[in-house]
Amino acid sequence: MGDPAPARERLRGAVPAMRAALRRGRLPGPGGVPGGRSRGVPPLAVDLRSDTVTRPCAGMRRAAVGDDYGEDPALNELQRRAAGTLGTESALFVPTATTANLIAVICHCQRRGAQLLLGRDTHLHLSEHGGAAQLRAAGSHGGHAALPAGLAGQEGGRVLPSSGCQSISWIVPSHGLRHEWGLYTPDGGDRGAEGWSPRAPPLSPVSSKLSPALGQVAGVHSQALPDLPNGTFELDQLELTICEAHSSRYHMRPELICLENTHSSAGGRALPLTYHRQVPGLADRYGLQVHMDGTRLMNAAVAQGVEPAQIAQHCDSVTLCFSKGLGAPSGTVLAECRAFVAEAWCVQQLLGGGMRQVGALVAAAHLGLQHMEVMLRRDHDNARHFVEGIHVLNSPLWSINLAAVETNIAMVNVQGAWPSPTELCDCLRAISEEVAETRQAVSILLLPWSAQTVCAVWHHNISGDTELTRRKLEFVARKCQEELALGLHPMPQGTGVA
Repeated sequence: MGDPAPARERLRGAVPAMRAALRRGRLPGPGGVPGGRSRGVPPLAVDLRSDTVTRPCAGMRRAAVGDDYGEDPALNELQRRAAGTLGTESALFVPTATTANLIAVICHCQRRGAQLLLGRDTHLHLSEHGGAAQLRAAGSHGGHAALPAGLAGQEGGRVLPSSGCQSISWIVPSHGLRHEWGLYTPDGGDRGAEGWSPRAPPLSPVSSKLSPALGQVAGVHSQALPDLPNGTFELDQLELTICEAHSSRYHMRPELICLENTHSSAGGRALPLTYHRQVPGLADRYGLQVHMDGTRLMNAAVAQGVEPAQIAQHCDSVTLCFSKGLGAPSGTVLAECRAFVAEAWCVQQLLGGGMRQVGALVAAAHLGLQHMEVMLRRDHDNARHFVEGIHVLNSPLWSINLAAVETNIAMVNVQGAWPSPTELCDCLRAISEEVAETRQAVSILLLPWSAQTVCAVWHHNISGDTELTRRKLEFVARKCQEELALGLHPMPQGTGVA
């Protein structure tokens, strides 16, 4: 055989050009204008970062408007329909699932210092900015309350409590601290993180009609339990945690258990139906309540072939989000008994969650509920088709657990030091010379989920684009393996080049 060195050198010399081609036309963050696209070939963007990126259909955009006085028939009908779907007496429409979860925690945990038990990888624990713990209660007995400079309102710098008010508080953001709240109470004084800081910028006084409510808001401590791969946590560990708290007067008392279904960090796994009976049963024995973050509850119901009410029936409250798989622009319902929902409405007002003229959001949510089974089943099928397609590629760059793909979310495990999840997403986003092979410029947007994981989420705006996504991933994998074969990057473990 001849000397392979010249051929190897020529191949190495082509690497910079190949890299430039891969990066040419990458979509920039701001502006969204793709650069370097091939002439005459319109780019197609396939956005699989989340099912929150859906665009409302024409029917969702045609809607009447009403206001939040309990007189909007479309809003009232949506709340009645959502309650019926979830098997509860009543439901409350709020802006977001984060708002709904926070309202539920406040309503369930009314004793200051109560403890919330939840999974370590749940959305409520990781991605909702610790709202359950950040709100603080501060108050004084009824009477005139002197305001600091800059907060003075009517009555010469004092505010009179409304009838029956036992406490008055103002919440003032502490200067320079993003998530810490300083609390001003009428007895005055600077008490550090627990008192009003004179460095805080002046704000308008809180409306007197909200003064009673502010004194009722309590901080809640969260204790996170390790999640199992299917999104559950060990029931023995849960019971041990509860027993330890009850056995010592030094421990905070758990009052609420939160579940997430489907579990996004577990790859959209639907919690087992038996688990939904076991957790509330355990909670009942110790006097705890159970709240379900049902942001993608409909995905779980479709995947398991049951009615949503069958999943939610054992929980003390449940949320349902319209802006994920159901495709609406915004909106979530919190559902439970009438007394709970009446209290939730008051907390919603306290948190500034009251909405005006929500007809367009309500109409979109109605359509989402009406067509949910067809849409979600298609999303699940597309996700399954995608993972089966890339599994067949048998690429050393990634692995995927087919059994874990139960709904519309697929987690791809990236192997080796290169490409990282972020680098792989950059390559998929770039528009490069694959146009010569596919005659279609395709930019695939995935989400780097963790240090070794990429997340793809299917939704109603993605239908025939699944095969384009698979082909683009195959193209990028081939280019990456060519660079690995040249020794330009460390090889994934357990692989080699003959």
